[in-house]
Amino acid sequence: MFPALSFAQKKETIFGKKKKPLVEISVKKSGPYLGIQRGKYTVPEIGVERQWKQVRLKNPHTHAAHLGFNYNIKYNILGYDMGYWFKTNRLGLTYGGNLFFRTNFDESRVGIAPVVGYKIWLLHFQTGYHFMPRLPKENFETNRFFVSLRIGIINERDVDFEWRKRKKK
Repeated sequence: MFPALSFAQKKETIFGKKKKPLVEISVKKSGPYLGIQRGKYTVPEIGVERQWKQVRLKNPHTHAAHLGFNYNIKYNILGYDMGYWFKTNRLGLTYGGNLFFRTNFDESRVGIAPVVGYKIWLLHFQTGYHFMPRLPKENFETNRFFVSLRIGIINERDVDFEWRKRKKK
């Protein structure tokens, strides 16, 4: 029993190397998103996102990058966000981070925001915290802790098939 457990963690089996699939399928999707960020302040968001997904039966991985902006109309705060997230399986959480820039047109702040979320179909719900190196003054109304809900509209999809040749014995 012990030798079988010892080899269970290796990619090779005692019968030989693990076979690679005959076809590897990857999908690239991109399109705009609309969203709303809610914390101390409610802020509408708009941007574009690009996703890369390896299609597999077991544990498909999805990676995505996005670029967008938001605007707090009531307090005149403009923000830009650039970020990345990944998802390790079909029903799992998304993990990522954003680089952000906020300005009230008198002073500006730059920082990072780690985010955790859940994505299903077109909806992506995320929560995170904006870390700013310098604390803003009193008149800098921006969210620190936030939740956001985005609706992604995929308008471009590219599917790639990579065929592997089988070695003859």
